[in-house]
Amino acid sequence: MLVDFAFLHGGEQGSWIWDGLIAAMDRQSSPGEHRFYPLDVPGCGTKRGRDTDAIAFPDIAPELVADLDAAGLRDVVLVGHSQAGNVIPAMLALRPGLFRRAIYVSCSAPDPGRTVVESTFAIHAGQDSAVGRSFGNDAVPPKELHRHMFCNDMSAEEGDAFLALLGNDHWPADAYAWRNWSYDDTPPVEASYVVCLQDAILPPEWQYRFAERFHASRTPRIDAGHQAMTTRPHMLAEIVLHEATD
Repeated sequence: MLVDFAFLHGGEQGSWIWDGLIAAMDRQSSPGEHRFYPLDVPGCGTKRGRDTDAIAFPDIAPELVADLDAAGLRDVVLVGHSQAGNVIPAMLALRPGLFRRAIYVSCSAPDPGRTVVESTFAIHAGQDSAVGRSFGNDAVPPKELHRHMFCNDMSAEEGDAFLALLGNDHWPADAYAWRNWSYDDTPPVEASYVVCLQDAILPPEWQYRFAERFHASRTPRIDAGHQAMTTRPHMLAEIVLHEATD
């Protein structure tokens, strides 16, 4: 059965983050069984260098849906990671007939009235953890903060290689100013939420809360940190393929 998969990255990353997962999914599938299309938010990946100052947060979802239309995708399984959760509900609401399922991989669902950064800070405020001691601490270099956030299930060498890829992808600034989140409406398509059990930036107990906000009917788990597509691509591929076709 041909399934079209689209992938949406999180903050400070781009479509390149999905290369390992897509390769793993392709190896676990029959030739030509699926199509894979990684998306880029303005300012990220293939859209780096674009002037995003005038792009309002609500404009991101229509652009991404237009990208899927231009690629000729249909009945799409939309896979998102981290900050992608801020945009996916709007994409589903905009064109429900385009999608068959949403799969959230450790995605954030910010508190109504708070920005995504404020919501993440609230998770770690007062926590005696590497992330809790570093988040919002100007004395901690950004690279070290990112190591604590993203690399806790990587070796030092793997962490260095991953961190070297960061710094060139930037969501529009308005994405970090938006506060008008709402999770009251039932989504037009079914959703799954993949809980990353070793996630340091979005702890599992918060991921389950986010899964409820996204109205996810299933919450498969993976023994991985925040960057599961980097550290456990084959395991995540199995989960995504199962959730998409079950």
